[in-house]
Amino acid sequence: MPSKTCCTPSRTKPSGTSPADEIPTFTGGDDSVQRAVDIPGGVGLIGTDQPYFPTDGEGPLRQKKRASFRMDATTVTNARFQTFVADTGYVTEAEKLGDSLVFQGLLPKGTPPSQAVADAPWWRMISGANWRETMGPGSADRLTPDHPVVHVSWNDATAYAAWAGGRLPTEAEWEHAARGGLGDVPFPWGDQEPDDDSFQPCNIWQG
Repeated sequence: MPSKTCCTPSRTKPSGTSPADEIPTFTGGDDSVQRAVDIPGGVGLIGTDQPYFPTDGEGPLRQKKRASFRMDATTVTNARFQTFVADTGYVTEAEKLGDSLVFQGLLPKGTPPSQAVADAPWWRMISGANWRETMGPGSADRLTPDHPVVHVSWNDATAYAAWAGGRLPTEAEWEHAARGGLGDVPFPWGDQEPDDDSFQPCNIWQG
């Protein structure tokens, strides 16, 4: 694979000690525990006939039969991922490559200029950003145990799932679980769209 392309950010490998030598330690609580739930099988829906972003390939609406399965009730937390890393010595791809994308609205003041993604300039390529230091070097103190782990690739997630004794869900399984048995609705809770003031059933960007 070429080291430079016209449209993707370039990457450089980090130098010095391995990030695995500096694992953040969380104490107290049970944030390192993931709770799995049973998802019933049957005929479920995939896609929609009313796509919000047609270019994302959300349609058409179709049916698919699937067996029952188990799935974590929440996303993997920093504390849980830390347990995985401490147990295996795993080094994520962002750590190996030396950089990752960070939403520019979350970057602290004084962050040096960085490369943007061509079609989504609000994403910035930050050297040293990874699951431990989500905003780049010096941001480890902002890591919260019960927040979802970020800067994790498909390969990282697959390795974690194997360690946890499971696997990643298929797209059809994930969508079946996310619909919550409500059928063809645009949101897991129904039809009502979240807003910035009165209805916030999920964590969304406000700005």
